Order: sequence, then C-alpha cells, then structure tokens
Amino acid sequence: MKHTLITLMLCSLPLAISAQPIADTHSDMSGCESCHAEGVPSGDMDYENQACLDCHGAMKELGGDAHEKHDGTLECTDCHVAHDEVDLNAGCANCHE
Repeated sequence: MKHTLITLMLCSLPLAISAQPIADTHSDMSGCESCHAEGVPSGDMDYENQACLDCHGAMKELGGDAHEKHDGTLECTDCHVAHDEVDLNAGCANCHE
C-alpha cells in the first residue's frame, strides 16, 4: 500500500508542477521582459513563441510525445497558457475526441 501511494504521488508531481502559471516562474528571471517585448504582450504572440524557442529549443528537441507530434503544427502558446492555471490536456479536445 505504501509503495502504491508513493508511486501515485510521484506520478502526479509533473501534473502539479505543470499546472502552475508559467508566468510565475519566468517573471522571476527578468520580469515580464523575459517573455514579452518591452513587457507588453504582442497581439499575435509571435514574439512570445519565439522567446519560448530561444530558451527551450525547438519542439522536436523537447521531450514528450505531444511536442514531437505537433512540431510545426502548433505554437507553444496554443497549449501553454502563461498567466492561468490550466490542464495541459484540456486543449487537446479542441482537435482530438
């Protein structure tokens, strides 16, 4: 029983970490400018998506099946909403049943 609980907790940890707003972590680095030009969001999110790629690399270089399958078809901000706590899988229903 103890082993099962520990395994469950460890498996849930990435979900808990990914649920926190990305902006909280990134703004600690250099404020809003770490993601936004002059600290102001762009209308098309092109600047923000490029900022993701500059630090984290291309999607094909990142781990995870979702990154590999969607390389070139989705932008970072299509799944990762910086200022809200979101379930990363919730947006999948927009395209997948």
